[in-house]
Amino acid sequence: MEIKTVGVVGCGLMGSGIAEVCARSGYDVVVREINDELLQKGMDRIKRSMSRGVERGKFTQEEMDAALSRIKGTTEMGDFAPCDLVIEAVVENMGVKKEVFAELDGICPPHAILATNTSSLCITEMASATKRPGKVLGMHFFNPVPVMPLLELVRTILTDDETLAVAQEFGTSLGKTTVVAKDTPGFIVNLLLVPFLLDAIRAVENGVATREDIDTAIKLGLNHPMGPLALLDLVGLDTTLFIADAMYGEFKDPRYAAPPLLRRMVLAGHLGRKTGKGFYDYGK
Repeated sequence: MEIKTVGVVGCGLMGSGIAEVCARSGYDVVVREINDELLQKGMDRIKRSMSRGVERGKFTQEEMDAALSRIKGTTEMGDFAPCDLVIEAVVENMGVKKEVFAELDGICPPHAILATNTSSLCITEMASATKRPGKVLGMHFFNPVPVMPLLELVRTILTDDETLAVAQEFGTSLGKTTVVAKDTPGFIVNLLLVPFLLDAIRAVENGVATREDIDTAIKLGLNHPMGPLALLDLVGLDTTLFIADAMYGEFKDPRYAAPPLLRRMVLAGHLGRKTGKGFYDYGK
């Protein structure tokens, strides 16, 4: 099966990045948001991202213009009708995602693959909302999508061999390195990352060391590019809490239980870089 047209449901931080890398890789892209305002914000984010790429010499202005010409923004789900692959990147809410998958199942052609960018939710449950569960899988991109080279492909117990093979070929065409995980909470990266991040929060909570010393120790002692607390601010404390709660709900393993400090910071609106304050202050 050949993929020519890719749909992206949602043009937020992840959806806009996915749309950008697909268009830059030569695919026609249809990206949808729920209203014109959010769609314009997403399209503007794509243009800013690509402009930075031109400034840094990653590609030319002509290549940017050609990629932008391949992206069609819409607020209509029906515009996904010609897509060979649709990647869902909406809010991490199972009810919303199942509604999206059920609607896509009725719109997209029978050969189309339906994928989700979820980082923690059960993909088998999303597939159950369709009449094509063999053509459903996870395509978990990492933020920022144009920069991060990894693509986690998540195979459910229903995903067929051809769907996985097409997804692997597609990921390679985007310049990504693909890995395959089974449909278990956290897949590979978050399964290992979340306990590490939560332990860093517990270290702060218990007064083991300052935030700066914890981050410095990990950067210099383990050769990580950034410390866990700075990474939490980048990922978003609310996102981390959501993933941790989902994983704890599935595993009931205390390693995934969110520390009280994390929950209180989220309640206070200290979500990290996106709000200007998390473990570090970005308003200065």
